[in-house]
Amino acid sequence: MVHVLVHHKITDYNRWKMAFDSDLTARKRAGEIGFRVFYNAEDAHDIFLLSDWESADEARNFMNSKELKDRMQQAGVQGAPEIRYLEDVRTVHRSAAD
Repeated sequence: MVHVLVHHKITDYNRWKMAFDSDLTARKRAGEIGFRVFYNAEDAHDIFLLSDWESADEARNFMNSKELKDRMQQAGVQGAPEIRYLEDVRTVHRSAAD
């Protein structure tokens, strides 16, 4: 599994979220298997998206697609996003017993 970390500025969170949510089927079809959305606690226009993908190739194909670039523009993304492709090195899940 590969993770993709996307960071970008947006003009309006609700506008961005509506566009992001409406693209769920396209992302799933492209190989996305999960995601988490964050925004900067001090600036809700500063968005971070961490998504999980079956493969790096599928993630890169989708992230480089014209369809995504068009969708980002419609969603109010400002400038070019920062995109990082990450692979798990170590994961620890804590429990109350720790």
